[in-house]
Amino acid sequence: MTPSERKVMDKSKLVNALREQLEKLKASIRAKVEHPFRVIKCQFGYRKVRYRGLAKNTNQLLVMFAMSNLWMARKRMVQGLQA
Repeated sequence: MTPSERKVMDKSKLVNALREQLEKLKASIRAKVEHPFRVIKCQFGYRKVRYRGLAKNTNQLLVMFAMSNLWMARKRMVQGLQA
């Protein structure tokens, strides 16, 4: 649902309130899924894939996602070492 459709929706009606909750649920899931892709693109500069073979490209993506997991967990890991 587009933001303009959400604004004009009357949230006092039960159906619209449920649709609003559904949109918030979808947005929270989407944010969790899309964040690693942002890290890979912005932090590691992986915007275009050079064709080197499916196996090599797949392995590079898997390593990038592993690195993005470490990147996103770095604050928690440092806090754990300091404790």
